[in-house]
Amino acid sequence: MEQGWLYKENGVSADTHAKILYIEDDQEMIDLVSLILSRRGYEVKGAQGGRNGLEAIRNESFDLVLLDLMMPDLDGWDLYHILKSDEKTRDVPVIVITAKSQPIDKVLGLYIAKVEDYISKPFHPNELVASVEKVLSITPLT
Repeated sequence: MEQGWLYKENGVSADTHAKILYIEDDQEMIDLVSLILSRRGYEVKGAQGGRNGLEAIRNESFDLVLLDLMMPDLDGWDLYHILKSDEKTRDVPVIVITAKSQPIDKVLGLYIAKVEDYISKPFHPNELVASVEKVLSITPLT
């Protein structure tokens, strides 16, 4: 795929080539997020659990990772640190989607770990779409 810049037209993503990996242990959440984002033209791949997510991102290139933090097989923060320490994946932006909704959790994510965005469950579909569009609008697509 050619490298390009995502831009918006009338508040809707105008690029339909962004590839998103959603790493989550709950298949129903993967299905829901995939439905929301695929209706906006994004290509979404779900990986159930941290280990499957790590395998997916090592075998395929993605423009964005959506990451759950609480997974039984590989903790989301541990996976995040693996991604950021790997030369191949360190520049891939990460949006956390988690049930951890305390203000301190968000501060740790945004300002200490420096994730691109932090969404607490439950969330409104428009919140998810706005976050994805915001992050991808400032990130070159691969």
